[in-house]
Amino acid sequence: MEVSEQEKVFKSVCRICHGGCSMLLSVKNGKLIKVKPAESPFNRGQMCIKGHYTPEMMYHPDRLLTPLKRIGSRGENKWQEIDWETALDEIASKLDNIRRTLGPESIALGQGTGRHHYTHVIRFANSLGTPNWYEPGLANCLLPRIMVSQFTYGGFVVADYYGEVLPKTILFWGHNPLVSNPDGELSFPAKKALNAGSFGIAIDPRRSETAKRCQMWLPLRPGTDAALALAMIHVLINEDLYDKAFVEKWTTGFNELKAHVTQYTPQWAETVTGLPAEDIVTVARKYALDKPAVLEWGVGIEHTPNSLQTVRAIALLRALTGNIDIPGGDILGMNIIRSYPVMTTNLSREIIKKRIGGEQFKLLGGLRGFLPSAHIPGVFKAMRTGEPYPIKALLNFGSNPLTTVANSKEVYQSLLKLDLLVVADMFMTPTAALADYVLPAAFWPEVTQLIEMPFVVENAIVAQQKVVQVGLCRSDEEILIDLAKRLNLPGSDETLEDILNYRLEPFNMTFEDLKEKSIVYPPHEYRKFEKQGFKTPSKKVELYSKVLKNMGYDPLPSYKEPPESPVSQPEIAKDFPYVLITGSRKREYFHSEHRQIDSLRKRRQDPIAEIHPDTATPHGISDGDWIYVQSPRGKIKMKASVTTDIKQGVINIDHGWWFPEKPDQEFGIWESNANLLTSNAPPYNEAFGTYQLRALLCSIEKI
Repeated sequence: MEVSEQEKVFKSVCRICHGGCSMLLSVKNGKLIKVKPAESPFNRGQMCIKGHYTPEMMYHPDRLLTPLKRIGSRGENKWQEIDWETALDEIASKLDNIRRTLGPESIALGQGTGRHHYTHVIRFANSLGTPNWYEPGLANCLLPRIMVSQFTYGGFVVADYYGEVLPKTILFWGHNPLVSNPDGELSFPAKKALNAGSFGIAIDPRRSETAKRCQMWLPLRPGTDAALALAMIHVLINEDLYDKAFVEKWTTGFNELKAHVTQYTPQWAETVTGLPAEDIVTVARKYALDKPAVLEWGVGIEHTPNSLQTVRAIALLRALTGNIDIPGGDILGMNIIRSYPVMTTNLSREIIKKRIGGEQFKLLGGLRGFLPSAHIPGVFKAMRTGEPYPIKALLNFGSNPLTTVANSKEVYQSLLKLDLLVVADMFMTPTAALADYVLPAAFWPEVTQLIEMPFVVENAIVAQQKVVQVGLCRSDEEILIDLAKRLNLPGSDETLEDILNYRLEPFNMTFEDLKEKSIVYPPHEYRKFEKQGFKTPSKKVELYSKVLKNMGYDPLPSYKEPPESPVSQPEIAKDFPYVLITGSRKREYFHSEHRQIDSLRKRRQDPIAEIHPDTATPHGISDGDWIYVQSPRGKIKMKASVTTDIKQGVINIDHGWWFPEKPDQEFGIWESNANLLTSNAPPYNEAFGTYQLRALLCSIEKI
């Protein structure tokens, strides 16, 4: 008689997105049967709808369970099941051959939004000797905010929802935390602060889920964020609303900034942003006078080639109002844990110079970069054309670039040119269907790792632990460690446990100890700058950045019109009269993930285009109609949501769409994929290589 195992409950952390909600996992007879949120300072005993359906994702009938090797032509989606030893031996042999004949730089590594595998992919690339790894965000997401924060006030900041003092004012700028959970910050504390009386201001072309909870909504023209920020700075200085004591003692360059912003009046900004000048003045006054205040910024401000100076302008608002590292303000990170050992020193200066885009975009791929990486358009161009040298292999982890990288047609053409494409994923995707090998990746309850919360500032550490095994699935770290051993790479003798224990040494604990505690969250120390100054060359907040000037970039922020807009391209705008935005998050999905999860798909079955009634009516478009959305680069099919929650003349489309249920080999990738409309072409931001992903031009047509 078979005896049933007793139910066991384990503490872990959810990584469906790049947040980190603490969870309780119930396991019985080796199977995950239930997921419940645990108490933590971050998710406060709550979880999102995606976390709720973890078991359905984990045991989905389409889940990849064993390594696959392509037996048909590339893209035919025909496979042979093989064991791990065979798969890894063959992949290692092919990588070694490319490395020896063409050099390690001819191998690239790609990955998706930063989760558990993020830093180990970088470690593997560095130990392999290739400078060419990429992540679809970086130049277009988070990196500008990280680097600008470091140059301006010496470190990244996050909103302080965790102490005894809550913010009086919250400025949500291009940011919808009630849905998006960015950078390891979660929706629950922000929601609690708003419910407790914090005054919310949303700057967004959409009346997002967060904006609907705010007292003010400023629907600016997409791509004009820098103009608004500069006008707000003008108001703060012109009306003497800035924090004089903080500015005089703890900043440099105020006089230069004061002279610089005289040109950026609210009246000028009104003509650029479409926002009334009086609203700009009101928001500036509210943010300055009703302290403490936080400024929550999102990826929306980084999606034009002016990303560096847009982020700089917004960052200066925190300093001018003295809202940095105070209770209820934007707090600098504690950085309590050792960095992941990514083996940067294994790359020689000669090989670093070969990094694609590294010499051109110094803050993306140069030595001053946060985690130096390659420029995505250049990587895919090298696959297609062999210039500046051929990239012949791509190892792809946690990413579906056919839907998540701009200009999907070029991405497709590039992948077809590879000699070796390896994809690790939970499900067969359009990208995986083109691969030579598809490796079954572990889901978050099958993964062991350390999570820093919030991302970059590292105020807390949380244990993610493997509690079940499904099929032959392995974590990305396990795959890379096994490949490193076969290739005899530097550091290949270290286990994942060795790495995690190394990171925890400052706490005199091992990972086994952390699993018992689940979370380590020391009390936050405010006003750290009063003891040690800011971590900048001047030890002060640098309103005028000498670091940027010495690198050849403007030391003061300015406004530039997006390269494709009704203002900069009036001739194109005659045929494409509307402004296109994309990338807004949806509760049911994470980028291109979860379209095959029935319980989530039922909640949002189709790709949606949000259109204002005054924009839709002249085209005869009603709510629920299928329409074409077209840009100068392509045309896709979307379902119209006619709503006043979008600025007139702006079209917001869902991103990441493909159709797992489609019988064709490419899963309907060419039907409703937003990246058929986007561009990866220059002009690029001079420091980061950012290209225009929002504020593009488009037209609409009823089908």
